[in-house]
Amino acid sequence: MAVYTDVSFEELEVFLTAYDLGEPHVFKGIAEGVSNSNYYLQTEKGAYILTLYEMRVEAADLPFYLGLMEHLAGAGIRCPTPVRARNGEVTGLLNGRHAAILTFLDGVSLRRPTAEHCQQAGLALAGLHKAGQSFTGTRKNALGLVSWRKLADDCAAGADSVADGMRALIDEELAALEAAWPAALPQGIIHADLFPDNVLFVNDRVSGIIDFYFACNDALAYDLAVTLNAWCFEPDGAFNVTKARALTAGYQQKLALSSDEKAALPLLCRGAAIRFLLTRLYDWINRNPAALVRPKDPREFARRLRFHRTIKNAEAYGL
Repeated sequence: MAVYTDVSFEELEVFLTAYDLGEPHVFKGIAEGVSNSNYYLQTEKGAYILTLYEMRVEAADLPFYLGLMEHLAGAGIRCPTPVRARNGEVTGLLNGRHAAILTFLDGVSLRRPTAEHCQQAGLALAGLHKAGQSFTGTRKNALGLVSWRKLADDCAAGADSVADGMRALIDEELAALEAAWPAALPQGIIHADLFPDNVLFVNDRVSGIIDFYFACNDALAYDLAVTLNAWCFEPDGAFNVTKARALTAGYQQKLALSSDEKAALPLLCRGAAIRFLLTRLYDWINRNPAALVRPKDPREFARRLRFHRTIKNAEAYGL
């Protein structure tokens, strides 16, 4: 979450005339994340998030994202639910941006999750995968394998200015992934961005999953690989196998991994690492001066990628 597009209180009042939410009482920007403009909104009817869709979110994908959240909420997954306007629409236009109002979830995201929190995250991810099986919407992964080469080309000129050898690392890794990427793993709806800041906790239990704007159809085990990258490395860069074991155990309480998924996990973790390396590198090189947040450091995922390149089997991830 972040703020790129400014919305005045007067502009908000006009936008809210299309909804049955009552008068606004509190309205303030949320300076977190990287993709959309987000505001906390409290009205006489309750608390909400107002989202204006910015970079990497195509208007044509909004029915998928918002429909998925409605479906998951109906299936018992704690996630934001779009609020429909009086005319039944889930989006409108605000300051030249497509915008939606979503329910607000209680809870806090954790900067230093424990192994128990990782177990809870794995359990929540598997629950999301199971609930997504009955969702009829589909969306290709716009940040999957086929997109990485173009991102790398767009970043090539500036890669080594961020870290020596960055361009060579990316080129070498992409060649390996393109040659060996698994194509026949179980598929379904994935979150694709389940970092700790997208999981809320109350009393050490998951109270909500947020930020579904990278959700798509892809290999379920790839989503687990993204989550391992996001939750199981310490601030000093060290991989925490205890957290990985807890996360994968939590996942398998609801969905058992196949032998093919386990065998592919080291390669999937490399792919997940280079995906976030490339998007962070692109944002680092092409900084948006209007954003209220600093781009995230891509070198963090270069280190994680180098770690995954040393792994030969899933046992190293606690399986």
